[in-house]
Amino acid sequence: MNASVRPAESSQKTKTATAETWELRLYVAGQSPKSLTAFANLKKLCEEHLPGRYTIEVIDLMEQPQLAAGDQIVAIPTLVRKLPEPLRKIVGDLSNTERTLVGLQLRPARLGDEGARTK
Repeated sequence: MNASVRPAESSQKTKTATAETWELRLYVAGQSPKSLTAFANLKKLCEEHLPGRYTIEVIDLMEQPQLAAGDQIVAIPTLVRKLPEPLRKIVGDLSNTERTLVGLQLRPARLGDEGARTK
């Protein structure tokens, strides 16, 4: 299931567009229900909140388990936001949109909100 989804158009590779492009990496375990749900939720979230400004790289740890060490992945599915910095991680299927948006820092946390499980 190693795949890349790249809606950010290559013609937008100016310095400004590159700075605005979000680089996301989703670690999954094959075609498991949680992995498929996480990918679908992430794609929907990106289309709604980052249209044309994101790339998603899907890493299947069933095929390439050695890649887990690079981003210190201990649970799956895990989303890693590589850019913009700082690096952020969210564990789970991303079904709680509000927590995912807060975890990615696309939306500020509300007072009293426990937020997403991020690192």
